[in-house]
Amino acid sequence: MAADKKPLKTPFLSDTETEAAIDALLGQMTLQEKIGQLTQLGTFDEETDGELIEEGMVGSLLGIRGADSANAIQRVAVEDTRLGIPLLFADDVIHGYRSTFPIPLAEASSWNPDLLEETAAIAAREASSDGISWILAPMVDIARDARWGRIAEGAGEDPFLGSVVAAARVRGIQRNDWTDRPHIMACPKHFAAYGLAEGGRDYNTVDISETRMRETYFPPFQAALDAGAGTIMAAFNEVNGVPASGNRWLLKDVLQGEWNFQGFVVSDWESVDELVQHGYSADREQAGSAAMNAGMHMDMHSLIYHEHLANLIDKGEVSLEVIDDAVRRILRVKYRLGLFMHPYTNNTLASTYMLNPAHLETAREMARQSIVLLKNEGQLLPIAPSVRKLAVIGPLAEDVEAQLGCWRGQGRPEDVVSVLAGIRLLAEAQQTEVVFAAGSGINSADEAELARAVRLARESELAIVVLGESADMSGENNSRVSLDIPAPQMELLQAIHSTGVPVVLVLANGRPLTIEWADAHIPAIVNGWHLGVQAGPAIADVLFGAVNPSGKLPVTFPRHSGQVPIYYNAKKTGRPQMKRYADADVTPLYPFGHGLSYTSFSYEELEVEQAAVKLGESVTVSARIRNTGDRNGVEIVQLYICDVAASVTRPVKELKGFNRLELKAGESRTVTFTLGDQELGFVNGKHEFVVEPGKFNVWIGPSSAKGLEGSFEITV
Repeated sequence: MAADKKPLKTPFLSDTETEAAIDALLGQMTLQEKIGQLTQLGTFDEETDGELIEEGMVGSLLGIRGADSANAIQRVAVEDTRLGIPLLFADDVIHGYRSTFPIPLAEASSWNPDLLEETAAIAAREASSDGISWILAPMVDIARDARWGRIAEGAGEDPFLGSVVAAARVRGIQRNDWTDRPHIMACPKHFAAYGLAEGGRDYNTVDISETRMRETYFPPFQAALDAGAGTIMAAFNEVNGVPASGNRWLLKDVLQGEWNFQGFVVSDWESVDELVQHGYSADREQAGSAAMNAGMHMDMHSLIYHEHLANLIDKGEVSLEVIDDAVRRILRVKYRLGLFMHPYTNNTLASTYMLNPAHLETAREMARQSIVLLKNEGQLLPIAPSVRKLAVIGPLAEDVEAQLGCWRGQGRPEDVVSVLAGIRLLAEAQQTEVVFAAGSGINSADEAELARAVRLARESELAIVVLGESADMSGENNSRVSLDIPAPQMELLQAIHSTGVPVVLVLANGRPLTIEWADAHIPAIVNGWHLGVQAGPAIADVLFGAVNPSGKLPVTFPRHSGQVPIYYNAKKTGRPQMKRYADADVTPLYPFGHGLSYTSFSYEELEVEQAAVKLGESVTVSARIRNTGDRNGVEIVQLYICDVAASVTRPVKELKGFNRLELKAGESRTVTFTLGDQELGFVNGKHEFVVEPGKFNVWIGPSSAKGLEGSFEITV
């Protein structure tokens, strides 16, 4: 049975009043002024670019920060040009503006859409006070290859979780709870399949079936548009031989046709020009024609539209109707943001919003919920109050730059509380002495410093070893061949372990790391990610037990780099019992959804209320979750399904629901999920979204690898 995808809930749609205003404005615009609206400058020179703005030849600027600077430039566009069309000021605000939050992959570990929405709203509020009206985020690319540096910027490997996160971030960015300045628009990116780059190498080739594209890589973009995003950014990569920036099927047929997207598409940095480097276009003029006709409405920084569109129209290679449609879409966004009514930003707001105490408290809470307890053998954590001397070891323990992560926005090192500082603060409260040694550099050894670290560890009752990646080891164009902790740091960890002192490993990382040796030898492992300005207090809160960890992995941790891409929702194959590596275990080190707590939870009484339902009917599944420990805690209860036999092979498991459940010690509660067409359907061989009759298995559990199992049947 074909099942329509759920309709757009709060899509970016226009209205007759706005369209009438756009018609009137379009009727007055010269061709050059129209082309100006399609041009974004990524840098700004007051003399040369100022003249372009005075002539109405620029529609948007990227990277202008500060209300005074934005207002001065905006004043030229609004008051000194013929038509007074305001500029869109854009910026990459990926995980906070001045108040830097955990990297997006870390935030996804919270599985908390309400808090994700709040951090996005705070970032937008701060950015808005600095003159920004267009945020080039969220990044919603599904990523299953941890070698790819930009995995740090997304929500991990799963389209269901990725869609929930995408929608939450768009809602937050576009909350717009003010009336005195321009509103802000989100820009989900990179459309599409950027996270599937071959070899995990940034910007690399993508070759993908349409079925997989629609089922895995499109859903987060659809969710972002459902939430009201009015712009979208095309990807750098090619898709099946056609670069995304010139890909008519992606930009026009799917996005603007099937999905009825009424906002506009912007290129990535100079990606229109890169059509030449791809070998898709012979020169810049041909690249401009290809991009414009494919549905690329705004050119970021390459100036190809500025230089060539008029000539392309004269030659008949681009029609005026295509230009007018693009201009209309951009003006539609500008009207929606209130730029014509409120083009300027009060220059006193930033001092109120930047690093506001409430924002910092939210940053700390998000960092707490982003931490994932991977292992806790013998309940080594939380740190017992009886511990009198604690050694903090590792080059990342006092590294504040690393905690800002990639794409730090306007975050500054001096804003960050280091892990060492956070630990010292709580240790003092329980009169525990803290000693520190870096032990090594991030990528360099130091024998004297190593010896000092070993000595301090031997003199202590417990060693907290903080290792991982610097900020520039992940993010754009920072792919890695190896996912190992760098060798000097591993030598340090092994040396501290050899002292016999109990060790807690705290990771500071922008991607999943391969830590099989640590898992085999270190009793407690905390995945701390790059946690932003409140990293230290949040890590300390968890280590000392002020907060019970609740984070769950949004991405699989492999044992070896050679396993990637690795993800829980892989397809079924023939000979499943024979899938193996000759030299390593085929299973992940830590599965998707994994995360421990200082308490324990039991899963009981799975009930599938309908053993059989007809096509179009829903299935209700429930289980009782009990806190069997002696501490209050939060369990993220996860629902997975498997369509046992279908016209297109299905994954072994698919996440279809989750619930953050707060339980007091000894408390139990029933969690109920409803599975309807949207959860039970899939994209068939004809690229239709369908629900088919047959048997389904269902699990409710604490991760993708565990859970109570039941089944039900869908009949005709």
